[in-house]
Parts: sequence; structure tokens; C-alpha cells
Amino acid sequence: MTFDKIPKIQGIQFFYDPGYLSNKSLYDRLLEIFRALFIASSGQVDALFEWMNELDKRFNIFEPNYGLPDFIEELKRNGYLKEGIDPEIHYSPTKKLELDLRKNAFESIFGKLRKGLPGKHKLKKSGIGEEASDSLKPFEYGDLFQNIQAFESVKNAFINHGSKSFRIEESDLISKESIHESQCSTVLMIDISHSMILYGEDRISPAKKVALALAEMIHRYYPKDKLDFVVFGDEAWQIELKDIPYLEVGPYHTNTVAGLNLALELLNKRKSSNKHIMMITDGKPSCIKRGKELYKNSFGLDRFIVSRTLAVARKCRKQKIDLTTFMVASDPYLVEFVEHFSKEANGKAMYTNLEGLGEHILINYENNKRKNGSKR
Repeated sequence: MTFDKIPKIQGIQFFYDPGYLSNKSLYDRLLEIFRALFIASSGQVDALFEWMNELDKRFNIFEPNYGLPDFIEELKRNGYLKEGIDPEIHYSPTKKLELDLRKNAFESIFGKLRKGLPGKHKLKKSGIGEEASDSLKPFEYGDLFQNIQAFESVKNAFINHGSKSFRIEESDLISKESIHESQCSTVLMIDISHSMILYGEDRISPAKKVALALAEMIHRYYPKDKLDFVVFGDEAWQIELKDIPYLEVGPYHTNTVAGLNLALELLNKRKSSNKHIMMITDGKPSCIKRGKELYKNSFGLDRFIVSRTLAVARKCRKQKIDLTTFMVASDPYLVEFVEHFSKEANGKAMYTNLEGLGEHILINYENNKRKNGSKR
């Protein structure tokens, strides 16, 4: 959602479309605005309400008998807000709100795309598996005992040996066909350098929303998969799912090498055979650690920084880790660099506008599971 002519958030100008939520109830309309501003403001609830007041002055988003205080009270009654402990912070978000943000992000980004898709991604193969299907097959060594079908096996034994010398041999046994489920370990990297809000374009809010939606999708459909989050600016560090709504872009450069090395470190701790890195960035590495110091260069593509970035891309290829770069910028020289980077990593580059980011990530995640699962 966009908001027209309201105070800028981190230098970003938003736009508001009054007709976007016209088919919803007043509370639901306000809640949708609240959610979008919560992500954009990195959870600054008091500032968020100032922006809602500004919206009301310009677009009359409240009604005469239902104003901002009424909306706040309803948020509190519904368990989304609580009184702030700090005197300077009047309201604090709750865990219920954080869960609501994930569910809403999933429904708005992935919900329609996943309609009709099965609850889990499964690969039909004979042999050992974690779940049984309705299909039957001859028993093979290693099949799970609980998948053996007694009635079908006894019937098979009568057919093969007759009733007078009845016996059951291994060749008589019938088992349910197993379904293999591919398990993945994924690290989602999010660029939080200053360029992610440069020139008034908000690239970080869609990235945060997609991260929340991806986490919710994996929780619902692939509960055995592992998802870690890494943010990278001058340095790189791991964050938890609960931290995502509160992420802020800093006055950082882009240390892609640090982010990738941390992602590799996290994946090396996972036992999954299928490992992926998904990186949301504007594509330009501009910082690297040289000894104990940070070497930075914002002008163009620095040869030293580029060579180190390409080296870690090759490390991903050597360790057979799938790397997909989601580019949220389209500068020709950056596109050329990302193509080279992806070739070195034997990975993929996806160029997308901010509205299409979620769709591309969903499709990439699904395709990776199919591709890697088929190798089993």
C-alpha cells in the first residue's frame, strides 16, 4: 500500500490510494493501513499514529463516531497493542501482532499464488519415505514395517502358495508406496544498506514483508524446512524472525561478502542435503573487510571488492549451495555485474519490481524443492 503526501519515513515518500480498501469494513481498512505503516516505520507505533492522523486530515480515513482513539482501543482489545513501559513510548506491539503481520503478509503475497497447490511438496518414489500414499507396491527391503498391508499380503500369499501349504514369504508382502519429502535449509539475506531507500524508493519494506510471508509459508507447508535470516550492511549478522518488522536501513555500505560468508557458515551447520541462499539486494557490493578495517567505495564497482565478491560466489558453487539473487534495481552496469556474479556461483539472478518480488521468491523456493528433491 502507498500513502500520498504524508511525512516521509527514512526519506521515503509514500502515496495513498483511497479506493484500494473501499470494499472492507472501517476497522479492517484502518488495520490494513496500520500493518503497512508498522512495517514501513520499523515498529515505531507512536510515530505511526501521527502518520495516521496526517492521513485523516488529508483523506478522512476515520469517521465522526470512530476516530484514532477508538481504533487504538480496539487494537488493544484485540491483543495487538499493550501499554508501553517507557514513559516516552505510549504503546508497544504484542506477539499476537507480530504473528498477524506474518499471516497477513503470506495471504497478501502468496495466498492467491498457492491456491490449489498441495499442502506439502512431495516426491513419489518407491522405497523408504516419511509418509505413505494410497498406492501399493511389492515390499522392498528397507520399507517401513507400518506400511505393510496385512490383508493384501495374506491375499497375495494364498494366490502364490495356496491354502494347503499356506505361508508368507517376503515376496508376498505388499506395502504402501512411500512418499519422499525433500527438506531444505535456506538463508534469506536482506540488504539493509542506505541504497535500499535511496532516491525515495522504499525497497526495504517489501523485502521485510516478503521475509515474513516466506517464513509463514514454510511454517505452514514445509515445517521440517529450516529458514535463517541474515542482514548485511557494513557488516553482516543473523536476526530472528521476530526482528524482521523492526529492521531499519542504516547509513551502511553493502558488504555482500560478509553476508554470504555468514550464510555459508549457517548452512554448514545444517544437516539438510538441499541448501539455498536467497539474497534480496540492489546488487552493488561497496564494502569489504580488509584486515581489521572496512574498505569502502561507493563509486562504481571497485575491482578489489568485486574480485572478493566473485570469490565467495565460487565458494557457493564449490559447496553446491544454490544461490539466487533477487535484484530490486535495474541499472545496466549492476545487471551486468549480477549476471557475472551468478555465473560464478552457478546460481540465478531474478530482476523484479518491488510488487513482483514475493511472486518470484515463491516460485524460486518451489522450483528449488522440486529440482533438489528429484535428485534423491
